[in-house]
Amino acid sequence: MAGSAYGEFFRIVTFGESHGKAIGVVIDGVRPGLPIDLAEVQRDLDRRRPGQSSVTTPRKETDRVDVLSGVFEGKTTGTPLCLVVWNTDQRPEAYDKIKNVFRPGHAGFSYLAKYGIADYRGGGRSSGRETAARVAAGSLAKQLLLRHGIKIVAYTREAAGIAARSFDEAEIEHNVLRCPDAEAAKAMEAAILAARDEGDSVGGIVEVLVQQPPAGLGEPVFDKLEADLAKALMSIGAVKGFEVGNGFAAARLRGSQNNDPMYKDERTGRIRTRTNNAGGISGGISNGEDIVLRIAVKPTSSIRKQQETVTGDGRPTVISIEGRHDPCICPRVVPVAEAMVAMTMLEHILRHNALRRLPRLQALRRDIDMIDHSLLILLAQRQELALEVGRIKARRGGRIIDRAREKQVLAKYIEAARILGLGEKDVTRLFGAVITMARATQYVHRKRKKP
Repeated sequence: MAGSAYGEFFRIVTFGESHGKAIGVVIDGVRPGLPIDLAEVQRDLDRRRPGQSSVTTPRKETDRVDVLSGVFEGKTTGTPLCLVVWNTDQRPEAYDKIKNVFRPGHAGFSYLAKYGIADYRGGGRSSGRETAARVAAGSLAKQLLLRHGIKIVAYTREAAGIAARSFDEAEIEHNVLRCPDAEAAKAMEAAILAARDEGDSVGGIVEVLVQQPPAGLGEPVFDKLEADLAKALMSIGAVKGFEVGNGFAAARLRGSQNNDPMYKDERTGRIRTRTNNAGGISGGISNGEDIVLRIAVKPTSSIRKQQETVTGDGRPTVISIEGRHDPCICPRVVPVAEAMVAMTMLEHILRHNALRRLPRLQALRRDIDMIDHSLLILLAQRQELALEVGRIKARRGGRIIDRAREKQVLAKYIEAARILGLGEKDVTRLFGAVITMARATQYVHRKRKKP
Protein backbone atom coordinates (compact mmCIF):
# COMPACT_ATOMS: atom_id res chain seq x y z
CA MET A 1 0.00 0.00 0.00
CA ALA A 2 1.50 3.29 -1.10
CA GLY A 3 0.94 6.46 0.89
CA SER A 4 2.13 5.26 4.31
CA ALA A 5 5.25 7.47 4.27
CA TYR A 6 5.50 11.19 5.04
CA GLY A 7 8.38 13.66 4.81
CA GLU A 8 11.79 13.74 3.16
CA PHE A 9 14.31 15.13 5.65
CA PHE A 10 12.31 13.87 8.67
CA ARG A 11 10.71 10.80 7.13
CA ILE A 12 8.22 8.46 8.77
CA VAL A 13 6.52 5.24 7.69
CA THR A 14 3.60 4.03 9.81
CA PHE A 15 2.37 0.44 9.94
CA GLY A 16 -0.27 -1.72 11.59
CA GLU A 17 -4.06 -2.10 11.73
CA SER A 18 -6.75 -1.28 14.25
CA HIS A 19 -7.24 -4.89 15.41
CA GLY A 20 -3.86 -6.30 14.42
CA LYS A 21 -0.97 -7.03 16.78
CA ALA A 22 0.46 -3.51 16.86
CA ILE A 23 0.61 0.01 15.50
CA GLY A 24 4.05 1.47 14.83
CA VAL A 25 6.28 3.94 13.05
CA VAL A 26 9.78 3.94 11.58
CA ILE A 27 11.47 7.35 11.67
CA ASP A 28 14.48 8.20 9.52
CA GLY A 29 16.41 11.45 9.37
CA VAL A 30 17.13 12.07 13.05
CA ARG A 31 20.80 12.86 13.58
CA PRO A 32 22.73 10.97 16.27
CA GLY A 33 23.37 12.12 19.81
CA LEU A 34 20.06 13.87 20.47
CA PRO A 35 18.50 13.24 23.89
CA ILE A 36 15.00 11.75 23.63
CA ASP A 37 12.45 12.00 26.42
CA LEU A 38 10.38 8.83 26.07
CA ALA A 39 8.24 9.91 29.02
CA GLU A 40 7.11 12.89 26.93
CA VAL A 41 6.30 10.57 24.02
CA GLN A 42 4.20 8.48 26.40
CA ARG A 43 2.43 11.60 27.70
CA ASP A 44 1.35 12.52 24.16
CA LEU A 45 0.18 8.96 23.51
CA ASP A 46 -1.83 9.09 26.73
CA ARG A 47 -3.54 12.24 25.43
CA ARG A 48 -4.59 10.36 22.29
CA ARG A 49 -5.41 6.95 23.74
CA PRO A 50 -8.97 5.63 24.00
CA GLY A 51 -10.91 5.24 27.23
CA GLN A 52 -9.73 8.49 28.82
CA SER A 53 -13.08 10.27 29.36
CA SER A 54 -16.85 10.19 28.95
CA VAL A 55 -16.62 11.64 25.43
CA THR A 56 -14.18 9.07 24.04
CA THR A 57 -14.44 5.39 23.11
CA PRO A 58 -14.35 3.03 26.11
CA ARG A 59 -11.85 0.72 24.36
CA LYS A 60 -9.15 0.03 26.95
CA GLU A 61 -5.69 0.43 25.46
CA THR A 62 -2.72 1.54 27.57
CA ASP A 63 -0.82 2.56 24.42
CA ARG A 64 2.56 1.95 26.03
CA VAL A 65 5.34 2.84 23.62
CA ASP A 66 8.08 0.28 22.96
CA VAL A 67 11.35 1.39 21.33
CA LEU A 68 12.75 -1.31 19.06
CA SER A 69 15.69 0.58 17.55
CA GLY A 70 17.44 3.91 17.10
CA VAL A 71 17.90 4.92 20.77
CA PHE A 72 20.77 3.99 23.06
CA GLU A 73 21.24 5.29 26.61
CA GLY A 74 18.54 7.90 26.04
CA LYS A 75 20.05 9.35 22.86
CA THR A 76 19.47 8.81 19.15
CA THR A 77 22.02 6.71 17.32
CA GLY A 78 21.38 8.13 13.85
CA THR A 79 19.86 4.85 12.67
CA PRO A 80 16.11 4.54 11.97
CA LEU A 81 13.97 4.70 15.08
CA CYS A 82 11.22 2.11 15.38
CA LEU A 83 8.45 2.82 17.90
CA VAL A 84 5.69 0.30 18.50
CA VAL A 85 2.40 0.44 20.41
CA TRP A 86 1.02 -3.06 21.00
CA ASN A 87 -2.74 -3.61 20.68
CA THR A 88 -3.98 -5.32 23.86
CA ASP A 89 -7.76 -4.86 23.66
CA GLN A 90 -8.51 -5.72 20.04
CA ARG A 91 -11.84 -7.48 19.45
CA PRO A 92 -12.13 -8.33 15.75
CA GLU A 93 -15.04 -10.68 16.45
CA ALA A 94 -17.19 -7.63 17.26
CA TYR A 95 -17.28 -6.93 13.51
CA ASP A 96 -18.37 -10.40 12.37
CA LYS A 97 -22.05 -9.40 12.10
CA ILE A 98 -21.34 -6.45 9.80
CA LYS A 99 -18.32 -7.67 7.87
CA ASN A 100 -20.36 -7.98 4.67
CA VAL A 101 -22.13 -4.62 5.08
CA PHE A 102 -20.72 -1.24 4.12
CA ARG A 103 -20.71 1.21 7.03
CA PRO A 104 -21.79 4.74 5.98
CA GLY A 105 -19.03 7.28 6.43
CA HIS A 106 -16.30 4.61 6.55
CA ALA A 107 -13.67 3.63 4.01
CA GLY A 108 -14.78 0.02 3.48
CA PHE A 109 -16.30 0.54 0.03
CA SER A 110 -13.54 2.85 -1.27
CA TYR A 111 -10.80 0.47 -0.04
CA LEU A 112 -12.56 -2.44 -1.72
CA ALA A 113 -12.88 -0.45 -4.94
CA LYS A 114 -9.17 0.37 -4.91
CA TYR A 115 -7.54 -2.81 -3.59
CA GLY A 116 -10.14 -5.52 -4.10
CA ILE A 117 -9.89 -6.29 -0.38
CA ALA A 118 -10.91 -4.41 2.76
CA ASP A 119 -10.13 -5.08 6.43
CA TYR A 120 -13.51 -4.96 8.15
CA ARG A 121 -11.96 -5.22 11.65
CA GLY A 122 -12.45 -1.62 12.68
CA GLY A 123 -11.36 -0.36 9.29
CA GLY A 124 -7.80 -1.71 9.42
CA ARG A 125 -5.44 1.00 8.20
CA SER A 126 -8.26 3.52 7.77
CA SER A 127 -8.99 3.38 11.50
CA GLY A 128 -8.17 6.31 13.73
CA ARG A 129 -5.98 3.91 15.69
CA GLU A 130 -3.29 4.39 13.04
CA THR A 131 -2.79 7.91 14.40
CA ALA A 132 -1.06 6.51 17.51
CA ALA A 133 2.00 6.01 15.31
CA ARG A 134 1.82 9.61 14.11
CA VAL A 135 1.58 10.90 17.67
CA ALA A 136 4.68 8.94 18.70
CA ALA A 137 6.70 10.36 15.79
CA GLY A 138 5.23 13.83 16.23
CA SER A 139 6.17 13.86 19.90
CA LEU A 140 9.81 13.42 18.91
CA ALA A 141 9.41 16.21 16.35
CA LYS A 142 7.98 18.51 19.03
CA GLN A 143 10.99 17.83 21.25
CA LEU A 144 13.33 18.74 18.39
CA LEU A 145 11.32 21.89 17.61
CA LEU A 146 11.70 23.09 21.19
CA ARG A 147 15.44 23.22 20.53
CA HIS A 148 14.57 25.90 17.96
CA GLY A 149 12.28 27.73 20.40
CA ILE A 150 9.09 26.59 18.62
CA LYS A 151 6.08 25.36 20.57
CA ILE A 152 2.89 23.83 19.12
CA VAL A 153 -0.43 24.01 20.93
CA ALA A 154 -3.73 22.57 19.68
CA TYR A 155 -7.17 22.62 21.27
CA THR A 156 -10.87 22.15 20.58
CA ARG A 157 -12.18 25.49 19.43
CA GLU A 158 -15.70 24.28 18.69
CA ALA A 159 -17.77 21.12 19.24
CA ALA A 160 -21.45 20.37 18.65
CA GLY A 161 -21.84 23.94 17.35
CA ILE A 162 -20.62 25.44 20.63
CA ALA A 163 -17.54 27.67 20.25
CA ALA A 164 -14.92 28.73 22.78
CA ARG A 165 -15.23 32.44 23.57
CA SER A 166 -12.05 32.85 25.61
CA PHE A 167 -8.53 31.46 25.50
CA ASP A 168 -6.70 30.16 28.56
CA GLU A 169 -3.88 27.87 27.47
CA ALA A 170 -3.53 26.44 30.97
CA GLU A 171 -7.16 25.23 30.80
CA ILE A 172 -6.69 23.05 27.71
CA GLU A 173 -5.51 19.92 29.54
CA HIS A 174 -7.89 20.44 32.46
CA ASN A 175 -11.15 19.44 30.78
CA VAL A 176 -12.20 16.42 28.71
CA LEU A 177 -12.71 18.49 25.54
CA ARG A 178 -9.22 20.03 25.59
CA CYS A 179 -10.89 23.40 25.21
CA PRO A 180 -9.25 26.69 26.32
CA ASP A 181 -12.61 27.96 27.62
CA ALA A 182 -13.79 26.13 30.76
CA GLU A 183 -17.42 27.27 30.50
CA ALA A 184 -17.67 26.39 26.81
CA ALA A 185 -16.12 22.98 27.58
CA LYS A 186 -18.94 22.17 30.00
CA ALA A 187 -21.57 23.07 27.41
CA MET A 188 -19.76 21.05 24.74
CA GLU A 189 -19.59 17.99 26.98
CA ALA A 190 -23.30 18.15 27.77
CA ALA A 191 -24.17 18.39 24.06
CA ILE A 192 -21.87 15.49 23.16
CA LEU A 193 -23.30 13.23 25.85
CA ALA A 194 -26.82 14.08 24.72
CA ALA A 195 -25.93 13.07 21.16
CA ARG A 196 -24.32 9.86 22.44
CA ASP A 197 -27.44 8.97 24.40
CA GLU A 198 -29.43 9.35 21.18
CA GLY A 199 -27.04 6.98 19.42
CA ASP A 200 -25.47 9.81 17.43
CA SER A 201 -22.22 11.78 17.27
CA VAL A 202 -21.01 15.35 16.71
CA GLY A 203 -18.12 17.09 14.98
CA GLY A 204 -16.15 20.24 15.70
CA ILE A 205 -13.20 22.48 14.92
CA VAL A 206 -9.67 22.02 16.21
CA GLU A 207 -7.29 24.99 16.13
CA VAL A 208 -3.50 24.68 16.09
CA LEU A 209 -1.03 27.42 17.04
CA VAL A 210 2.64 27.33 16.08
CA GLN A 211 4.23 29.72 18.54
CA GLN A 212 7.42 31.67 17.77
CA PRO A 213 8.23 30.19 14.36
CA PRO A 214 11.10 31.78 12.45
CA ALA A 215 10.43 33.77 9.30
CA GLY A 216 11.46 32.20 5.99
CA LEU A 217 10.06 28.67 6.19
CA GLY A 218 8.30 27.40 3.08
CA GLU A 219 9.15 26.45 -0.49
CA PRO A 220 7.32 28.25 -3.28
CA VAL A 221 5.67 27.46 -5.61
CA PHE A 222 4.14 24.01 -4.98
CA ASP A 223 5.64 23.33 -1.54
CA LYS A 224 4.22 26.38 0.18
CA LEU A 225 4.20 26.04 3.95
CA GLU A 226 0.42 26.17 4.22
CA ALA A 227 0.10 23.67 1.34
CA ASP A 228 2.24 21.14 3.20
CA LEU A 229 0.44 21.86 6.47
CA ALA A 230 -2.87 21.36 4.69
CA LYS A 231 -1.73 18.00 3.35
CA ALA A 232 -0.47 16.96 6.78
CA LEU A 233 -3.69 17.85 8.57
CA MET A 234 -6.03 16.66 5.81
CA SER A 235 -4.30 13.27 5.97
CA ILE A 236 -5.96 12.73 9.36
CA GLY A 237 -8.93 10.49 8.72
CA ALA A 238 -11.63 12.56 10.44
CA VAL A 239 -10.58 15.92 8.95
CA LYS A 240 -12.72 17.35 6.14
CA GLY A 241 -11.62 21.00 6.00
CA PHE A 242 -8.58 23.24 6.52
CA GLU A 243 -7.91 26.96 6.81
CA VAL A 244 -5.07 29.27 7.83
CA GLY A 245 -5.46 32.70 9.38
CA ASN A 246 -8.79 34.24 8.44
CA GLY A 247 -9.33 31.32 6.08
CA PHE A 248 -12.76 31.28 4.49
CA ALA A 249 -13.74 34.41 6.41
CA ALA A 250 -11.29 36.34 4.20
CA ALA A 251 -13.65 35.78 1.27
CA ARG A 252 -16.13 38.12 2.95
CA LEU A 253 -13.63 40.90 3.68
CA ARG A 254 -12.07 43.75 1.71
CA GLY A 255 -8.34 43.93 1.15
CA SER A 256 -8.11 46.88 3.53
CA GLN A 257 -9.66 44.69 6.22
CA ASN A 258 -7.76 41.49 5.50
CA ASN A 259 -4.23 42.86 4.91
CA ASP A 260 -1.89 42.97 7.89
CA PRO A 261 -0.27 46.41 8.45
CA MET A 262 3.50 46.11 8.92
CA TYR A 263 5.99 47.88 11.17
CA LYS A 264 9.48 47.49 12.59
CA ASP A 265 9.74 46.49 16.24
CA GLU A 266 12.40 48.91 17.51
CA ARG A 267 13.07 46.73 20.55
CA THR A 268 13.92 43.59 18.60
CA GLY A 269 14.64 45.02 15.17
CA ARG A 270 12.16 42.54 13.62
CA ILE A 271 9.62 43.33 10.93
CA ARG A 272 6.20 42.57 12.44
CA THR A 273 2.52 42.78 11.50
CA ARG A 274 0.02 44.61 13.69
CA THR A 275 -2.66 41.99 12.97
CA ASN A 276 -2.34 38.35 11.99
CA ASN A 277 -5.09 37.80 9.44
CA ALA A 278 -2.64 35.86 7.25
CA GLY A 279 -2.12 33.37 10.07
CA GLY A 280 1.67 33.74 10.08
CA ILE A 281 2.19 32.77 6.43
CA SER A 282 2.66 35.17 3.50
CA GLY A 283 3.29 33.98 -0.04
CA GLY A 284 3.61 30.43 1.21
CA ILE A 285 6.47 31.37 3.56
CA SER A 286 6.32 31.98 7.32
CA ASN A 287 6.58 35.67 8.25
CA GLY A 288 7.60 35.21 11.89
CA GLU A 289 4.16 35.68 13.43
CA ASP A 290 2.40 32.79 15.17
CA ILE A 291 0.94 30.35 12.64
CA VAL A 292 -2.81 29.86 13.13
CA LEU A 293 -4.48 26.78 11.60
CA ARG A 294 -7.97 25.31 11.88
CA ILE A 295 -9.39 21.97 10.79
CA ALA A 296 -12.97 20.79 10.49
CA VAL A 297 -13.47 17.43 12.20
CA LYS A 298 -16.46 15.42 11.03
CA PRO A 299 -18.88 13.64 13.38
CA THR A 300 -17.72 10.11 14.17
CA SER A 301 -19.12 7.76 11.50
CA SER A 302 -19.83 4.81 13.80
CA ILE A 303 -23.21 5.50 15.43
CA ARG A 304 -26.03 3.40 16.90
CA LYS A 305 -28.71 5.22 14.95
CA GLN A 306 -30.09 3.11 12.13
CA GLN A 307 -28.72 4.05 8.71
CA GLU A 308 -29.47 2.98 5.15
CA THR A 309 -26.71 1.07 3.36
CA VAL A 310 -26.00 -1.94 1.10
CA THR A 311 -24.30 -5.29 1.47
CA GLY A 312 -21.12 -6.30 -0.33
CA ASP A 313 -23.17 -7.66 -3.25
CA GLY A 314 -25.30 -4.50 -3.46
CA ARG A 315 -28.48 -5.58 -1.65
CA PRO A 316 -30.20 -2.79 0.33
CA THR A 317 -30.19 -3.09 4.11
CA VAL A 318 -29.97 -1.02 7.27
CA ILE A 319 -27.22 -0.92 9.86
CA SER A 320 -26.88 0.10 13.49
CA ILE A 321 -23.30 0.07 14.71
CA GLU A 322 -22.84 -1.13 18.25
CA GLY A 323 -19.55 -1.19 20.08
CA ARG A 324 -16.94 1.21 21.45
CA HIS A 325 -16.87 4.48 19.52
CA ASP A 326 -16.20 8.17 20.24
CA PRO A 327 -19.29 10.40 20.24
CA CYS A 328 -16.89 13.28 19.41
CA ILE A 329 -13.37 12.75 18.13
CA CYS A 330 -12.09 16.32 18.65
CA PRO A 331 -10.29 15.82 22.00
CA ARG A 332 -8.29 12.91 20.58
CA VAL A 333 -7.62 14.73 17.30
CA VAL A 334 -5.83 17.49 19.25
CA PRO A 335 -2.57 15.55 19.88
CA VAL A 336 -2.72 14.09 16.36
CA ALA A 337 -2.99 17.57 14.84
CA GLU A 338 -0.06 18.73 16.96
CA ALA A 339 1.98 15.76 15.74
CA MET A 340 1.31 16.36 12.04
CA VAL A 341 2.04 20.09 12.32
CA ALA A 342 5.23 19.38 14.31
CA MET A 343 6.57 16.97 11.70
CA THR A 344 5.78 19.41 8.90
CA MET A 345 7.42 22.35 10.67
CA LEU A 346 10.51 20.27 11.46
CA GLU A 347 10.63 19.13 7.82
CA HIS A 348 10.68 22.75 6.66
CA ILE A 349 13.30 23.76 9.22
CA LEU A 350 15.57 20.97 7.98
CA ARG A 351 14.91 22.02 4.38
CA HIS A 352 15.65 25.64 5.25
CA ASN A 353 18.89 24.75 7.00
CA ALA A 354 19.98 22.67 4.01
CA LEU A 355 19.15 25.57 1.69
CA ARG A 356 21.18 28.02 3.75
CA ARG A 357 24.03 25.58 4.18
CA LEU A 358 24.38 24.79 0.47
CA PRO A 359 25.18 28.32 -0.81
CA ARG A 360 27.42 28.88 2.24
CA LEU A 361 29.27 25.64 1.51
CA GLN A 362 29.63 26.61 -2.14
CA ALA A 363 30.93 30.04 -1.18
CA LEU A 364 33.47 28.56 1.23
CA ARG A 365 34.66 26.09 -1.36
CA ARG A 366 34.95 28.88 -3.90
CA ASP A 367 37.08 30.90 -1.47
CA ILE A 368 39.27 27.87 -0.77
CA ASP A 369 39.72 27.29 -4.51
CA MET A 370 40.81 30.91 -4.95
CA ILE A 371 43.34 30.59 -2.12
CA ASP A 372 44.66 27.31 -3.58
CA HIS A 373 44.99 28.97 -6.98
CA SER A 374 46.89 31.86 -5.39
CA LEU A 375 49.16 29.39 -3.60
CA LEU A 376 49.99 27.72 -6.90
CA ILE A 377 50.83 31.07 -8.49
CA LEU A 378 52.99 32.05 -5.52
CA LEU A 379 54.68 28.64 -5.59
CA ALA A 380 55.46 29.08 -9.30
CA GLN A 381 56.88 32.54 -8.55
CA ARG A 382 58.96 31.09 -5.73
CA GLN A 383 60.31 28.44 -8.06
CA GLU A 384 61.35 31.16 -10.54
CA LEU A 385 63.22 32.91 -7.74
CA ALA A 386 64.78 29.63 -6.63
CA LEU A 387 65.93 29.06 -10.21
CA GLU A 388 67.58 32.50 -10.27
CA VAL A 389 69.29 31.70 -6.96
CA GLY A 390 70.54 28.50 -8.58
CA ARG A 391 71.99 30.46 -11.52
CA ILE A 392 73.84 32.78 -9.15
CA LYS A 393 75.22 29.86 -7.18
CA ALA A 394 76.31 28.19 -10.44
CA ARG A 395 78.19 31.31 -11.58
CA ARG A 396 79.91 31.56 -8.21
CA GLY A 397 80.58 27.87 -7.99
CA GLY A 398 78.82 27.66 -4.62
CA ARG A 399 76.98 24.68 -3.14
CA ILE A 400 73.30 24.11 -3.88
CA ILE A 401 72.38 23.04 -0.35
CA ASP A 402 72.66 25.69 2.35
CA ARG A 403 71.44 23.83 5.44
CA ALA A 404 72.01 26.77 7.81
CA ARG A 405 69.82 28.97 5.64
CA GLU A 406 67.14 26.26 5.36
CA LYS A 407 67.04 25.82 9.16
CA GLN A 408 66.78 29.56 9.61
CA VAL A 409 63.84 29.82 7.19
CA LEU A 410 62.08 26.84 8.75
CA ALA A 411 62.52 28.15 12.30
CA LYS A 412 61.09 31.52 11.29
CA TYR A 413 57.95 30.00 9.79
CA ILE A 414 57.43 27.56 12.67
CA GLU A 415 57.37 30.53 15.04
CA ALA A 416 54.86 32.30 12.75
CA ALA A 417 52.78 29.08 12.66
CA ARG A 418 52.55 29.05 16.45
CA ILE A 419 51.23 32.61 16.43
CA LEU A 420 48.66 31.69 13.76
CA GLY A 421 47.57 28.55 15.59
CA LEU A 422 48.87 26.17 12.91
CA GLY A 423 50.38 22.79 13.68
CA GLU A 424 54.20 22.73 13.85
CA LYS A 425 54.44 19.32 12.20
CA ASP A 426 52.17 20.37 9.34
CA VAL A 427 54.16 23.56 8.70
CA THR A 428 57.43 21.60 8.85
CA ARG A 429 56.14 19.14 6.25
CA LEU A 430 54.81 21.95 4.06
CA PHE A 431 58.01 24.00 3.96
CA GLY A 432 60.09 20.85 3.81
CA ALA A 433 58.30 20.05 0.54
CA VAL A 434 58.80 23.62 -0.72
CA ILE A 435 62.52 23.52 0.06
CA THR A 436 62.85 20.12 -1.63
CA MET A 437 61.22 21.55 -4.77
CA ALA A 438 63.64 24.51 -4.69
CA ARG A 439 66.62 22.19 -4.39
CA ALA A 440 65.40 20.11 -7.32
CA THR A 441 65.01 23.21 -9.49
CA GLN A 442 68.52 24.39 -8.68
CA TYR A 443 70.03 20.93 -9.31
CA VAL A 444 68.34 20.79 -12.68
CA HIS A 445 69.82 24.17 -13.60
CA ARG A 446 73.30 23.05 -12.41
CA LYS A 447 73.11 19.90 -14.55
CA ARG A 448 72.04 21.91 -17.60
CA LYS A 449 75.10 24.19 -17.20
CA LYS A 450 77.54 21.28 -17.43
CA PRO A 451 79.30 20.96 -20.88
